[in-house]
Amino acid sequence: MALKRIQRELTDLSKNPPPGITAGPVNEDDLFKWQGVLQGPENSPYKGGQFKIDITFSADYPFKPPMMKFATKVYHPNIDDDGSICVDLLKTDSWKPATRLSQVLQAILLLLEHPNPDDALVGSIAELYNTNRAKFDKTAKDYTKKHAM
Repeated sequence: MALKRIQRELTDLSKNPPPGITAGPVNEDDLFKWQGVLQGPENSPYKGGQFKIDITFSADYPFKPPMMKFATKVYHPNIDDDGSICVDLLKTDSWKPATRLSQVLQAILLLLEHPNPDDALVGSIAELYNTNRAKFDKTAKDYTKKHAM
């Protein structure tokens, strides 16, 4: 079941890639391990960056969400040093089997453009985002230049 669904998702993403997003298997022998690449959104401090995300599907997919982590360092209130991502779609209690991988990647891309400091993984970054946007933007731009270009 999981393999068929993953193959369908791969076909969909190949035929209709969402703007600014690419994703696919790391190697042809293992369809359960993918890498996605997000282009930093134009209206964000991440503009110009290429952000890699490691994607691992379980044998229970699509009944359980894929494991997703940023492989690229990102300065963001909803992404920690480990690359973990805080986005509702990936939470086990919010996940729905009908959710497509492309929707999750689009949600993460949107999160880059519109951080959610109220559901932060990194409190100090959320605080800076809320209290000193200019300093947050500068730090995020510096991280992007250093790690994503």
